[in-house]
Amino acid sequence: MSQIRPQPGILEIAPYQGGQSHLDGVAEVVKLSSNENPFGPSDKAKEAFARTAHQLHRYPPTDHAKLRQAIGDVHGVDPGRVICGVGSDEIITFLCQAYAGPGDEVIHTEHWFSMYRISTLAAGATPVEVPERERVVDVDAILDACNERTRLVFIANPANPTGTMVGGNEVARLADGLPPQAILVLDGAYAEFVEGYDGGAALVEARDNVVMTRTFSKIYGLGGLRIGWGYGPAEIIDVLNRVRGPFNLSQTQLETAEAAVRDVDYTERCRADNARLRAWLAEALAEAGVPSDTSTANFILARFASPAEAEACDEWLKSQGIIVRRVNGYKLPHCLRITVGDEASCRRVAHAVRAFKGQA
Repeated sequence: MSQIRPQPGILEIAPYQGGQSHLDGVAEVVKLSSNENPFGPSDKAKEAFARTAHQLHRYPPTDHAKLRQAIGDVHGVDPGRVICGVGSDEIITFLCQAYAGPGDEVIHTEHWFSMYRISTLAAGATPVEVPERERVVDVDAILDACNERTRLVFIANPANPTGTMVGGNEVARLADGLPPQAILVLDGAYAEFVEGYDGGAALVEARDNVVMTRTFSKIYGLGGLRIGWGYGPAEIIDVLNRVRGPFNLSQTQLETAEAAVRDVDYTERCRADNARLRAWLAEALAEAGVPSDTSTANFILARFASPAEAEACDEWLKSQGIIVRRVNGYKLPHCLRITVGDEASCRRVAHAVRAFKGQA
């Protein structure tokens, strides 16, 4: 019998399940399962993408200097403390790889983004789940779970899949209350959907134990290219760059992301359209008897009376050519996460839910 075995923790990882993208026999599917920008990337980003076709035989730069500078210019952060990765997922992996291992603990909340647990287990560390309070991060519960083994604490703000946020004062209290060896990681994948929110950048500037992660997959419409970034204390970013592969991002990723982040007008239009359609969809669902918490992201977590009703509604929506996201794996079996699409998609899903409820 073979004695080849993976590292401890690897076989505890359940492979990540992405949102469903097609339905057999349905040609025109409305996909509202992956929180994608329904308007896609900006024209400037698409033009930059096309131009890189002439450079595919060249290795990309290893320092990501132009993209880091663009991020610094737009978000008002120090480019020297920015690290870029293959989605914010890779930054999360770097953090676990560099700062957690066997005997260490990594805290995440009850309705967590699954990559926190996956990256923790892959590093050989122990994931520790703490409860939320009505689908909102509970700072006291996190602090109660901390001990001398705690190395990382992950919170998503806005949170996925709930769409809720915890206020800046509470986040600062959390950072101040962590044990001295622990890092607070603020996952800001949906931060750009919140008007005036810096994703935690000011807290990073004021503390030496906070790291912020962001992505180009959501508001920038570049999910298909997998680009993300992180911002943190210089010492931590230096460590992460030591485990980062030198060519982890291609020239295509770098130039497309740079154009996307600099097209501020397009980002602002996407934010405004999302806010308008999100409010309309939430109200339409509530009128149909399907409540949700106030969302600060580009999706709504629709709550049903029971897991059976949520499952039945999901099946009904599929029969109408609409794909949303079941969130059983996030311990929300009575909910469906519905991406805010364009206006036609929002109206279509609202009509279908009303029909399911017998109101159409």
